[in-house]
Amino acid sequence: MILHLYFARRFALSLTVITAVLGALVMLVNLIDETRRFAEYGVSLMARLGLSLLNLPETLNQILPLIMILGTVSLFISLARSSEMVVTRASGRSAMRALIAPVMVAALIGVFATTMLGPIVAATAKRYAALSSDYRAGGISALSVSEDGLWLRQGGETGQTVIRAGRSNADASVLFDVTFVAYSPDGGPARRIEAASAALGNGAWSLRLAKVWPLAAGINPEANAVEHETLELPSTLTLDRIRESLGTPTGVSIWEMPDFIAQLEQAGFSTRKHQVWLQAQLARPLFLIAMVLVAAAFTMRHTRFGGTGTAVLSAVLLGFSLYFIRSFAQILGENGQIPVLLSAWAAPIAAIWLGLGLLLRAEDG
Repeated sequence: MILHLYFARRFALSLTVITAVLGALVMLVNLIDETRRFAEYGVSLMARLGLSLLNLPETLNQILPLIMILGTVSLFISLARSSEMVVTRASGRSAMRALIAPVMVAALIGVFATTMLGPIVAATAKRYAALSSDYRAGGISALSVSEDGLWLRQGGETGQTVIRAGRSNADASVLFDVTFVAYSPDGGPARRIEAASAALGNGAWSLRLAKVWPLAAGINPEANAVEHETLELPSTLTLDRIRESLGTPTGVSIWEMPDFIAQLEQAGFSTRKHQVWLQAQLARPLFLIAMVLVAAAFTMRHTRFGGTGTAVLSAVLLGFSLYFIRSFAQILGENGQIPVLLSAWAAPIAAIWLGLGLLLRAEDG
């Protein structure tokens, strides 16, 4: 048990150092990227630094498999150079038993990343999106999905407009059972519009079977209502921005994802992307364990045998290959080419078996 705790402490220290180094590099790259992105909007340095900090958890969450590989490589190379791995094997412990502590640490980190880091990333990603929208366009748009339907907000020089739709088609290009409530720049309601459908394109909403009620003071709204077969309303929204807001599962906590998927289905959207993301998050601990096994298979050897650089490069390249295969499988699942469960769980399980096979071959021939 003492040896397991020692390996676990060394592994946690390696992961901490690598995370700190990569986090600093990510912050620098994010700051440069935010400077380039918001250069024409006059955003201050402190605001850009805040955006970089908000974007940091999501980036670290994405590169967590890489951190796990590098941490494992760092651990076993340091143990090999100090001959601690040789002493461990001489005491009668096999390589598989020496991996118990790193695997347990990887599993705990995977559970933490799924249950706690994921919600943190969701909160920071949502705040980042809101601030980016504010800096770019003065906060002209916002989107949410609830049991009451789809809610949008757009704005401009003439004021803000709140849009509610009962449902939408799968790609959010057409809204049905739509209500527009326009507000004047001073904040008071200006008019209300109800339409059977609304299609967004070329910078305007195209409404069908619309009825407009003026809401100015001293006017009878119903008496002055006007019906239109078709009606065009200017819009500052774009389909890409709406789809981006709906199509980013990282902006939703894993604890809220099942309800969010149900609400999306009720609103008429496709939820395969969110279902694949949910299953991939649940399978994350297995994938991190696989990264530890694969990295250990190439580095659990004494440095006197040589080829340390080649072994490290092979471990990193194989880890990247597994990550690419996992991402490709998720894309196939999102497109409906393979079942959701297969796209999320097949790659981590196969990677674990690959790592075990490499370890057994290296140990027993």
